Amino acid sequence: MVVVPEAFARSTFEREGESGARWIAELPGIVKELLERWECAPDGEVMHGGVGVIVPVRRRRGEAAVLKVSFPHPGNVHEPDAFVAWGGRGAVMLFERDDERFAMLLERAWTTSLAQAQAGNVDEMVRVAGCVSRRLAVPAPPGLPRLRDQADAWEEQLWRDARELAHGLPCRVLDAAAATVREVGRVQPDTLVHGDLHPRNILRADREQWLAVDPKGYAGDPAYDGGALLKSLVLVLLEADDLVKALHHAMDVFAEAAELERERVQRWAQLHAVQAAFWARRHGFRVARGGPELEQITDLADHLAESLTR
Repeated sequence: MVVVPEAFARSTFEREGESGARWIAELPGIVKELLERWECAPDGEVMHGGVGVIVPVRRRRGEAAVLKVSFPHPGNVHEPDAFVAWGGRGAVMLFERDDERFAMLLERAWTTSLAQAQAGNVDEMVRVAGCVSRRLAVPAPPGLPRLRDQADAWEEQLWRDARELAHGLPCRVLDAAAATVREVGRVQPDTLVHGDLHPRNILRADREQWLAVDPKGYAGDPAYDGGALLKSLVLVLLEADDLVKALHHAMDVFAEAAELERERVQRWAQLHAVQAAFWARRHGFRVARGGPELEQITDLADHLAESLTR
């Protein structure tokens, strides 16, 4: 019987309440059923991310793989669709799927992430992420959520937050974010977008040196992923003598490696920063729900939003 990690069970209950507790109770049985159906045997300790468990397994002929089972959530619906479209190009391969149980049998990569392997070498981290982003930029299959369809909601939320939350973001910063939504957000290509591309979601592997995991699976502008990536690197870039200079340099490196227009990457990054600044005020973050640490992160998001405004 597979044992669910205690930390994962606790965080799932804290986030999802009773529905999370019921799912955690059912999870060992779900894993057992899938292992039998897909003829796999456990091959290591159970790992977990934020919303799912990962069980290292061996397939019938001895091939290494992982069984991933996620908590049922709309944000996880299109993960297997993205893997099918990539077919192993820049991402782990999908062997089996059970959409009803939010489960997949996937190619096993190493446990070493890009964030771990290139800690202290931001340029290489960003360059690799850009190369992976370029590999992932393939035509999106039908049925994926289109990022452009979220544009109205983004703009509505932007102005609601600006009215309802206490903040010091200048009008020019808000206007620039709204302009990005109108001019870039509403007109996007039908390209497959990872949706959560950051260094912890890029793993060392054998078949290719680096493979992406944990996609959301959107159709839209690949530069969207560049904006999200840069937001995820802010705490690393804080170690630089000049944060703004380091951030702009990282944008140069990513845009060149991903073969994207730098201006689009910057515009998405500015919008992500504004959204993060308001999200911090309204919800906090997993690493900081309140207190001085959240205040520091919020101030940092404000600073980035202003610095990225053209």
